Amino acid sequence: MKPENKHARQAEIERAAYDVLVQKGYAGTSMLAVARAAQASNETMYRWYGDKTGLFAALIVGDAAALHDALEDVVQTGGAPVDTLRRLAPLLLGALVSERAIALSRAAAADETGRLGKTLAEGGRDNIAPLVAGLIAQAIERGQIAAPSPRIATEWFIALVIGDAQIRRVTGAVPEPSPAHIAQLAETRVATFLKLVAPAG
Repeated sequence: MKPENKHARQAEIERAAYDVLVQKGYAGTSMLAVARAAQASNETMYRWYGDKTGLFAALIVGDAAALHDALEDVVQTGGAPVDTLRRLAPLLLGALVSERAIALSRAAAADETGRLGKTLAEGGRDNIAPLVAGLIAQAIERGQIAAPSPRIATEWFIALVIGDAQIRRVTGAVPEPSPAHIAQLAETRVATFLKLVAPAG
């Protein structure tokens, strides 16, 4: 199979896997159910993904890469670091509270091996934090913000922007927020962050 054909087929299988996950939950999802939904053979499923955990790890890695690329695009547009942080925040918050992200987070919580949780951490915060830290380091150098270090300020930024929104979505306490609500939340939370790191005087 040509690489481009394999890539397209994998995309179809992974869309089917997500659909089955939403319908049946992680515990109720099997490789056979996904194979049937995707009209793929069990042999292909196991050859490409290894097992169910490998399949959903692939979904998490793909989503993390897409989010990183989207955030990287914002960073590469240039502009003042603080302004870029403002543009980054709603994109980050929106991605992490989306239906797809929440479904995969629930899958990670249900995975007894811990592999999905580790993959989620590596593709999530560990993947995103360096982008934010780079912007914050620039802002500190320019005297736009004051913080003990870029690493600590990055922790503050992510904690404030995300807050408990993702946890409340995973537990089903709140529905997916509208784009307008996400934009409002992000703006308010970035403002709080900037007050926290405002230079003295």
